[in-house]
Amino acid sequence: MSKVTVIFVHADGREQLAKTEAGVTVLQLAHELGFELEGACEGNMACSTCHVIVDEQHFERLPVASEAEEEMLDLALGLTATSRLGCQVLLTKDLDGLKLYLPKAARNMMGF
Repeated sequence: MSKVTVIFVHADGREQLAKTEAGVTVLQLAHELGFELEGACEGNMACSTCHVIVDEQHFERLPVASEAEEEMLDLALGLTATSRLGCQVLLTKDLDGLKLYLPKAARNMMGF
């Protein structure tokens, strides 16, 4: 199986390249790597703490966000036109080279 490459840009501007198998979410990959991407609802799309900002050049390659995801994104700090929830971005071969920015802060509305 071929690997998918993802470039994470941390809040301090540091870029980190990651490779994974297709079929995992951005949130799962970030947790495997120990990155600061909370995911308070454990990927159940009940919070916005896994908010990531997709590089404009790669955003059009993603499937359109569902209405439920859009509603959760409205709760995210630093929302942009290319914001997505990491739990909803499934990494596929078509997304190889995806560049994502990790926000400086997250708002945990779940109280955890």
